[in-house]
Amino acid sequence: MGDIKKVVLAYSGGLDTSIIIPWLKENYDNCEVIAVSGDVGQGTELDGLEEKAKKTGASKLYIEDLNKEFIEDYVFPTVKAGAVYENKYLLGTSFARPIIAKRLVEIAVAEGADAICHGCTGKGNDQVRFELAIKAFAPDMKIIAPWREWDLKSRDEEIAYAEAHNIPLKITRETNYSKDKNIWHISHEGLDLEDPANEPMYDKEGFLELGVSPEQAPDKPTYVTIHFEKGIPTAIDGVEMGSVELVKKLNELGGANGIGIVDLVENRLVGMKSRGVYETPGGTILYYAHNKLEELTLDRDTYHYKQNVALRFAELVYFGQWYTPLRKALSAFVDSTQEQVTGDVKLKLYKGNIIDAGVTSPFSLYDEDIATFDEDQVYDQKDSAGFINLFGLPIKVQGKKGFRFE
Repeated sequence: MGDIKKVVLAYSGGLDTSIIIPWLKENYDNCEVIAVSGDVGQGTELDGLEEKAKKTGASKLYIEDLNKEFIEDYVFPTVKAGAVYENKYLLGTSFARPIIAKRLVEIAVAEGADAICHGCTGKGNDQVRFELAIKAFAPDMKIIAPWREWDLKSRDEEIAYAEAHNIPLKITRETNYSKDKNIWHISHEGLDLEDPANEPMYDKEGFLELGVSPEQAPDKPTYVTIHFEKGIPTAIDGVEMGSVELVKKLNELGGANGIGIVDLVENRLVGMKSRGVYETPGGTILYYAHNKLEELTLDRDTYHYKQNVALRFAELVYFGQWYTPLRKALSAFVDSTQEQVTGDVKLKLYKGNIIDAGVTSPFSLYDEDIATFDEDQVYDQKDSAGFINLFGLPIKVQGKKGFRFE
């Protein structure tokens, strides 16, 4: 291990990365450790990180503001695709890893580092997401993953290591949920959540961080109107906003109304199932509103085919394959479908529910004159007979030939 003189560490200040700094210095010949925190909206979690990182042995700490780039170059393209993993997960951790890893590489190259280190476990998805991104931008960079090397077997043992090295932690063994927070969401895993039979303690003080449970939400609904331009949200209730401000505002509205709480047993990339609770209040509203606008503005064939693309897009993001030719190509397809996804979506938020309250677009494909149940002059209902005869011709032929349909 003597060839490692300088390591760039993906540093959050959480349990794993807090103990990794002294562990690296103990096991890699007192190498220099440069900590890097990608700010994707962790908020107060970044407070005091520089002092903590240096006290535990880091030579310096970079805190990189990636919020705008994260929302505009990773989140919004995924929302436009309608990509949702296994019908529930809005990919909050998944698309945050590639942008952080890319910045890690940039700093590692600038600093002349010999290796990049991350604190992801050998059971999780994040190790794949970080390392695939690193391979994309620094194919020959050495990667250190302590969870695949050290003798620590559990989070309890990590806490004991921290206590032995006088490393301050914000958690205890009783509050030791594994969490990941950014501007888009927060995830909760571990402790009582490891048993899917246990109901999450939504009303327990301190469990939910981005909002309240539906039971605690106001008895009066909240109305919100979101404006989109070519699939991108640009305004709330007529007020134009930047991307970061807009997501934060929707988080406030959604969180206050108990929106976006998901309990999911998901299939990890490494092959196991895991159970987690996700809070994604603003993101849930955006996905719903964007899909509502597409209902009005996309033709049937494009809308249906795009649903197939969304499934594959979600897998690519979840599997850490953001920096791949296929993801890039699918994004190009998605962008081409968004040319007329412009308009306003009005929604009613009420106790965890999102209820349609109206949608308009200058590119609406809905024609009331054609769709009406009243008398019209544009649709001859007799035409449907010939259409059905042609559309059903293969079935008719099979029936005449004695094909058994049951």
